[in-house]
Amino acid sequence: MKDFTQLEKKLGYEFKNKALLKEALTHKSILSISPKTRLEKSPAQNKAHKNEDKKTRSLKIHSPNNERLEFLGDAVLDLIVGEFLFFKFKSHSEGELSKLRAALVNEKSFAKIALNLDLGKYIFMSNAEENNEGRNKPSILSDAFESVIAAIYLEAGFDRAKSIALSLFEANFPHIDAAHLIKDYKTKLQEYTQATLAQAPEYETLRAFGPDHKKSFEVALKLDGKEFARAIANSKKEAQQMAAKITLERLNFE
Repeated sequence: MKDFTQLEKKLGYEFKNKALLKEALTHKSILSISPKTRLEKSPAQNKAHKNEDKKTRSLKIHSPNNERLEFLGDAVLDLIVGEFLFFKFKSHSEGELSKLRAALVNEKSFAKIALNLDLGKYIFMSNAEENNEGRNKPSILSDAFESVIAAIYLEAGFDRAKSIALSLFEANFPHIDAAHLIKDYKTKLQEYTQATLAQAPEYETLRAFGPDHKKSFEVALKLDGKEFARAIANSKKEAQQMAAKITLERLNFE
């Protein structure tokens, strides 16, 4: 098992159950070898992978991946940040609080925290995923961060998970307010296009994919009926904001 000492120091928490932390850091790719895939190999290839298959069966028994913890961590972090913002900004409306929460509870923000924790080097993943820059992928880093917070929640309770999560948020986002976190690219782009082109951008959702608890959306931005940019994010609104940002950059406006 990897040495998690430095990670635990950065988290400010030492796990009693190291197996739980390992589960939180196990990407689904490490369990991706299926019987069907093995049958499609030649007899020689199957023989060559005999020992590897034994290791894989062992992993399936003892090392589940972090998808369930990711699901729980997403909900725990949503509540932690929501509660924090509710008490910090007592005069803000529901809409303003929702925008602030969305600016903090997302893949980009979680990946930033994970990078500063150096979380990538601790993740268990397949060689193929590692060779594909998996340790630096925002989606994998974000999922691992959610899973680690879920593991802390399960072992030490909500208050401890909240204390650690908020400490990490405040260290990575020293200015938690609308001026620093919320960048409304859609409004900026609409004001620009209406003033210069006498039209508003159109946003088309091209597809939704991924598990029900964490879907991704691909959105296309069109100007004058022609596609100008595409973006993928964990919500339609975030994808629209990203597409608007790309368009502003292409228009040399931002």
